[in-house]
Amino acid sequence: MTSARTHRIPLDPPVPGAHAGELARRVYFVSETITAFALVHGGEEVRAVDVTVRGPADLDELTRKLRFVVANDVLGRRVFAPKVVWRGSAGGDAREVFDELLARGVAWEAGDGQVAVGEPVLSLMDHLDAAIRALAVEEFGAREMRYPTLIPTRAMRRGGYLESFPQLLMFASRLHGDVDAYRGFLGALADGEDPAEGLRAYGGPADHCLPPTMCFHTYHQLADRPLPDPALAVTARGKSFRFESRYRRSLERLWDFTIREVVFLGPLTYVVDARRRLMRRVFGLMEDLGLGGRCEVAEDPFFAAERTAERLLSQRLMELKYELRLPLDVGRDVAVGSFNFHERFFGESYGIGLPGERGAAFTACAGFGLERLAYAFLCRHGLDPACWPEAVRAAVTP
Repeated sequence: MTSARTHRIPLDPPVPGAHAGELARRVYFVSETITAFALVHGGEEVRAVDVTVRGPADLDELTRKLRFVVANDVLGRRVFAPKVVWRGSAGGDAREVFDELLARGVAWEAGDGQVAVGEPVLSLMDHLDAAIRALAVEEFGAREMRYPTLIPTRAMRRGGYLESFPQLLMFASRLHGDVDAYRGFLGALADGEDPAEGLRAYGGPADHCLPPTMCFHTYHQLADRPLPDPALAVTARGKSFRFESRYRRSLERLWDFTIREVVFLGPLTYVVDARRRLMRRVFGLMEDLGLGGRCEVAEDPFFAAERTAERLLSQRLMELKYELRLPLDVGRDVAVGSFNFHERFFGESYGIGLPGERGAAFTACAGFGLERLAYAFLCRHGLDPACWPEAVRAAVTP
């Protein structure tokens, strides 16, 4: 059995207390050897981090890695009071129900970051998804697409995801297409080797990714030509994948989850107005569902990239990203959706032009995690359909 030891890593300089949450969201990504951690406070600062690691650890290396993350991703950030652009009127408290879902057999933990769900969660997810899809189709005439799961790695790199969020990436691998590779892999298995070691020895290129969201499929689809229409809306539902390390928790931070995405492409006025109108419609849906919550200015989890603090500041000041957050328990909530404006970044990156004009298309997207949304609904209304809003009860239960 591998022993675990705890080491204290001093922070020089210390981290202001206002940045403690951001530091905590990054510690597990410093090294896979870290199995637990605690921030060590002194006054209004975080002066050290106690990290528990598997087996022997090179403390100097851990210190170097942690201090890099602190310097690059934490200390340069500016702390803002959350700017709330919508707050729901629903009253009452939410209560965590994940243990109850497990006890009833409605949820099953299939592995790290993977949870299987059954009824009534499946029908609830479908109902919530149908409501969002209807907004996209009826309000904006969105075209619906069903994309394959895998996406070429080159397409993800073209959109800058590899450089911005390396900690979340998940790749699809395979054996090298050669009979000697197959034979070598089989021989390694026969010798009792770990299949992962055999894959590393005989694996082919990591030329495909598991998509972190659906919108990259849309940009890849429309790349290197003008838009087919002056203004375009596309919607898709599919599986998305993000490696959440040890931050995985209930239905909140799955490595494998379902998302409904709506993408707007076209001139500036259309894209900005479409995002605003969709936000307004979604807020109304949340009120109808009795979910309360709020929507606030937010930022992406850039990690270990150049100019991290500068990019985060720009996002907040320009209000490029809003997050829809719903309560799960007293004092705790989760982001179930986001509304993002990309200016011309993806239009330029993918060569998506405006028809009949010079220049790249503007883009915006909104994504909704269906497991999270359904879970927030259950935390608010409970597992008994008799306590649900009438419209949901009628749609979901026989």
